[in-house]
Amino acid sequence: MEIILLQDINNLGSKDDIVKVKDGYGRNYLIPQKLAIVANSSTKKVLAENIKQRAHKEAKLKEVAMALAAQLEGKEVVIGAKTSTSGKIFGSVNTIQLAEAINKLGFEIDRKQIRLSEDTIKEVGKYTAKIKLHKEVLVDFNFEVVSE
Repeated sequence: MEIILLQDINNLGSKDDIVKVKDGYGRNYLIPQKLAIVANSSTKKVLAENIKQRAHKEAKLKEVAMALAAQLEGKEVVIGAKTSTSGKIFGSVNTIQLAEAINKLGFEIDRKQIRLSEDTIKEVGKYTAKIKLHKEVLVDFNFEVVSE
């Protein structure tokens, strides 16, 4: 079944992508949740017109994302966490804490844009996260977790 995505969906595609999915996934989940619509000839024509009109706006957004990526390049934040004597963190460091630390530097980054290199960060040390500023702009961001 071919569908047109109405939102970005991890591991499937970005908004306005035409993708093939299994019939049940499309019919029972994506379409009822308003995440996608069926891709027939009329919806494909409407999509083509919308993409054509939006191309200029996308180019500007990508330029802004590239500029933000250049500013973020080389920056590093330090996140304090309560730790035991062996360096293990009580709890873990997550994307919320990282987003708050980046926002204190003066950047507008949402926690949903951040992907940590490891699922859970439970030790003191240096780590790298990937920040998705645009669907084509991905920047590596270094941060350090220290004991408070």
